[in-house]
Amino acid sequence: MKKLILPCFIAASLLVSGCGLRPLYANGGKGEVAALLSGIDVAPIEGHRGWLVRNALRDRLHASQQDGGQSRYRLDVRLEDSIDGFGVRADEAVVRERRTLRARYQLVDVSNGEVLVDATAAQDGGIDVVGSEFATIAAESTVLERLASSVADQIIARIAVYANRTAGRSPSAE
Repeated sequence: MKKLILPCFIAASLLVSGCGLRPLYANGGKGEVAALLSGIDVAPIEGHRGWLVRNALRDRLHASQQDGGQSRYRLDVRLEDSIDGFGVRADEAVVRERRTLRARYQLVDVSNGEVLVDATAAQDGGIDVVGSEFATIAAESTVLERLASSVADQIIARIAVYANRTAGRSPSAE
């Protein structure tokens, strides 16, 4: 049985390499994905939740940026934030909430104003409503921070996939 594993692994590796599959972040900081990500400036986003999402995005983008030059792309983000109660006791008191953060974002080529990526990202999280109002507000705030981070991760991943798909040709050609 052990003798079959290695040949099967080698055969599977050859099949996958033949289908054009390649690493998303090939060549690290010098690759085409990193080059596109390093050229993105995040436009200001309204409100506290916007500040959280923008900082999370900038943290992820600036990790790949090499210089402080002019940005070739702009990322516009609009957020919707909602909190809904869904766990209700017999006395009609809410005991559980769901906070949902949705982002509609567009990657814009600054040189010609063309929208290259137009998509959405969303994440939700649960909150226990307890007797202490302070504890509930703190939990809502903590969940918002996690949601902002998760939404930023989704946005960066989708833009990286776009960059990978357009690698080797002009990004505005797609």
